[in-house]
Amino acid sequence: MAHGRPSPRVLTGEQARRIAVRAQLLAEPRPTDLLDVVRHLTVVQVDLTAAVAPSADLVCWSRVGGAFHPDDLDDLLDAHEVIEVDGMLRPAEDLALFRAETAQWPGAEPLTEWQVRLQEWVEDNDGCRLDILDVLRSGGPTAVRHLPDTCVRPWRSSGWNNNRNVTMLVSLMERRGEVAVSHREGRERMWDLAERVHPDDDRVVPLDEALEERARRRLASLGLARARVAEVPGETYAVGPVGEEVAVEGVRGTWRADPDLLDRVDEPFEGRTVLLSPLDRLVFDRRRLAELFGWEYQLEMYKPVARRRWGYWALPVLDGDRFVGKLDCTADVERGVLRVDALHRDVTFDPGLEQRVDREVEELARWLDLEVAGPAR
Repeated sequence: MAHGRPSPRVLTGEQARRIAVRAQLLAEPRPTDLLDVVRHLTVVQVDLTAAVAPSADLVCWSRVGGAFHPDDLDDLLDAHEVIEVDGMLRPAEDLALFRAETAQWPGAEPLTEWQVRLQEWVEDNDGCRLDILDVLRSGGPTAVRHLPDTCVRPWRSSGWNNNRNVTMLVSLMERRGEVAVSHREGRERMWDLAERVHPDDDRVVPLDEALEERARRRLASLGLARARVAEVPGETYAVGPVGEEVAVEGVRGTWRADPDLLDRVDEPFEGRTVLLSPLDRLVFDRRRLAELFGWEYQLEMYKPVARRRWGYWALPVLDGDRFVGKLDCTADVERGVLRVDALHRDVTFDPGLEQRVDREVEELARWLDLEVAGPAR
């Protein structure tokens, strides 16, 4: 008798959603330690759009609640316990998982045509690279606009980076491990030598081991993920073969599940009502969002006003293990109000849900030190 590959465990849609919500620290009990939150999430995307609050602050508030103050995140950055790398906040100790990859920049052989072009462009502008390092070495943290542009070969592209030589060169120097974001002054990143920003621990985890550990930690933060996915900007959602293979009722293909969360799938689940950043990891991969939650969402800030359905920076509204709507609101600091322009309801709101969402809007306003104005009914 032939023995085939065993069938994967099948999760109900509810079980799958609850794994994903628990993994993102959006169920009860609410976490209390901010550094532990960043460590568990592995990445928090930096985006300074402040229609309500900067995304990283919203992500932390959604987990920690009113006890979180943006200064707390700044303190972790100032202490270099959390670092900014390529537009993402990461726990500083995770650098050990990236050093082997950094040492291979622009990538492992054989290089792609694009990687060769990057390498040649940096080599052609080596004089400017050395000038930038000299300025940082002698002057300390410096904004890009104050760094010298002595490039002999301009950056050419078909997009918005055309002629932004220093911006692109510094970005590539970051990926080479030469410079790092020291801190921000307002909206500007201040760059310094990586050796003065990054922790003294110079451990290098071998590449294969590092990639596997990063995938394992990524899966723990997502709960459920595909082995392979179409790439999204920023941090990937793919996890390869780590975890346990499962299927989800009504969804094609198989998933990888975090073993610890899979073991807890039948434990009582106590959800929360939460307002999320549009860039939150739970919603950023729109395909995954549709597959697991059956919910449609888009960030519409780049759309013309007439084509927006939900608003410039509409906040996804999570209730327990389901998404129930989008909150179109704006922090009007000058007037001291959180202006609510619309609450787009995707399900029928009973009185209990109405109260939970109202209470969360009030909590958001209180955290921002604002008063709610014009809640939609």
